[in-house]
Amino acid sequence: MESKTDGGAASLTSEKLAAIEDEEVLNKMLDDATDFEERRTIRVALRELLKKKRDKREQDRGARQQDLKQQVLSKGGTTDAAVSIGRASMNQPSTNRTTGQTSPSASTPFNRSAGSQASPTAASAQECPVAVPNAKNVKQMLLDWCRAKTEPYEGVDIRNFSSSWKDGIAFCALVHRFFPDAFEYSILNPNSHRENFQLAFSTAERMAGCPPLLDADDLVRMKEPDWKCVYTYIQEFYRCLVEKGLVKTKKRL
Repeated sequence: MESKTDGGAASLTSEKLAAIEDEEVLNKMLDDATDFEERRTIRVALRELLKKKRDKREQDRGARQQDLKQQVLSKGGTTDAAVSIGRASMNQPSTNRTTGQTSPSASTPFNRSAGSQASPTAASAQECPVAVPNAKNVKQMLLDWCRAKTEPYEGVDIRNFSSSWKDGIAFCALVHRFFPDAFEYSILNPNSHRENFQLAFSTAERMAGCPPLLDADDLVRMKEPDWKCVYTYIQEFYRCLVEKGLVKTKKRL
């Protein structure tokens, strides 16, 4: 990558940024940028890259479904049968060829214990999954990650997993960083706590497949969110981003 000149944003042309196909590179550039115009240019490139990748995934999915239909039809099946098989294949667990064990697909509701089927909508801030024990370092790493990803956003100052998230704006900023086309961040009202929570959780579920482990009504009744609940939710959101390839890491937080 070419080094930036003293011209700052002037050296970061749209053509140069469009040639970057790794969102982590753009995210790093955004984290390091200090000039407002430079940040704006990088954000535009990041939005375009994520849109391109989403479109490519949709095209690939459509092609796979079409191939499946053709295979079924060639064997004397029907289009309806092909669609049913396609739906089943998206929902069935994947099998480890080495061990023979199955693991839930990305669409499976959040469930940490084997043999139980927890409903995401039933999980609330009062009934949270237990956070990973002895994870002080992991907790700090995840907090630093949240702070870095939301640093460009006005009105967000993440210092902990409790009070920093009480108005829902931090959740919205974190989700918006990865899905900037999902909603307009600049029009959010920090006083509309319930609406902010609902927007962040529903968008994370729709775009990242992150189950709504937190309940907006429970959160607005609390003076401050339970840090264990927020921490667990952010861990799950991070995991979903990793599975979708939106975050590249050697360590699972």
